[in-house]
Amino acid sequence: MKERLISIENVTFYYTGSRTPALKDVSLSVYRGDFLLVTGPSGCGKSTLCRLLNGLIPHFFSGELRGKVQVLDYDVKSTPTHVLARHVGMVFQNPENQLFLSSVEKEIVFGLENLGLPKKEIKRRLEEVIDLLELNDIRDKPPYELSGGQQQKVAIAAVVAMGPEIMVLDEPTAHLDPLSSKEVLSLVFKLNKELGVTVILVEHRLDMTINRVSKILVMNKGEIILIGEPRDVLNNKHLEELGVNTPKVVKVYNELKEKGIVLSQIPLTPEELASQVKLRRARLIHDVSNRS
Repeated sequence: MKERLISIENVTFYYTGSRTPALKDVSLSVYRGDFLLVTGPSGCGKSTLCRLLNGLIPHFFSGELRGKVQVLDYDVKSTPTHVLARHVGMVFQNPENQLFLSSVEKEIVFGLENLGLPKKEIKRRLEEVIDLLELNDIRDKPPYELSGGQQQKVAIAAVVAMGPEIMVLDEPTAHLDPLSSKEVLSLVFKLNKELGVTVILVEHRLDMTINRVSKILVMNKGEIILIGEPRDVLNNKHLEELGVNTPKVVKVYNELKEKGIVLSQIPLTPEELASQVKLRRARLIHDVSNRS
């Protein structure tokens, strides 16, 4: 049985001065190795949920927090953020807000030096991350000279070097072009698959993620509306009403279904869709041949 790393029980949160809850009676469990995709319309509570996991709520964003939030063996309400930061890495939308030193290498070792690690261990982690994320060509460059995609990779590298069990990424591709987005997401998939890092990813571009995540969570008005395996969630006919951009392959699947062409299951990639259509066509030809 998988180890539960995150437990959120009946959590409601009001930001100071607001009469409307940013989160309303939210309960959620996340297990080691999970890749949870969080989506929903703007203002639905996604970022607030992320801030719970590393202690930004309630230690930096003030308000009224009800319920229980436990990350690993730590009660978030009573645990300092610097302790949680060793276990939960956070990556935000705009990498420029996280990068402020004169080189990529310095960015990566900054957090390690703050942990007081021995120089030998810092050097080992630096080289390991540089190699893993293929950053050797830019290790001496200042972050402000890099592209948005490269900057986001450096921000992720700085977090990975800290060795967190959990990574939370709040729309890391929001300011990136499609190619850079694909590269950054491929890197996140790699961390989950090869290093076993538990990932919580807030993302609205589902086309690039649905075939790699273990669960999809849909939020609206501070509540969890849907959660489950990708095909189960994507099979819900009310997704568009909830402000979720239905992936193109799912739209095609639904259009074919309306025309009486029923495929074996909801496809998660264009290749899977093409394969199912080809199989369906072969069966129809076979049936026609048998009748004649």
